[in-house]
Amino acid sequence: MFNVLSMIVTIHGTGIELTPAIREYAETKIESLTKFFDQITKAEIDVGMTTQHHNKGEIYYAEVNLHIPGNVLRVSKEEKDLYKAIDTVKDHLKIDLEKIKGKKRAKDKKGLRQEKEYRA
Repeated sequence: MFNVLSMIVTIHGTGIELTPAIREYAETKIESLTKFFDQITKAEIDVGMTTQHHNKGEIYYAEVNLHIPGNVLRVSKEEKDLYKAIDTVKDHLKIDLEKIKGKKRAKDKKGLRQEKEYRA
């Protein structure tokens, strides 16, 4: 059995209509991060357009706040395509989560080494 915590996901749309397709895509991408770090408790997703008047077309953004024990990771990215913005946020969060997991493992290993030395 796995000890899986359920992650609470909230999605907010700013300046755009939040369609079921966008909602499902964002949820799926962010929930896939649990493969890399299983202690995510909450995810707050905000997607939308930055402004209505850009000379070079519409600019979309995706912002995600991930709540993990003892920390909140926040990543915001802008792209010309909303789905690409969601993908880049997910990729950035994946790297951040892998770094945190690596540091946690190193800390655990250090503690185990010290415990073994203490027993010897």
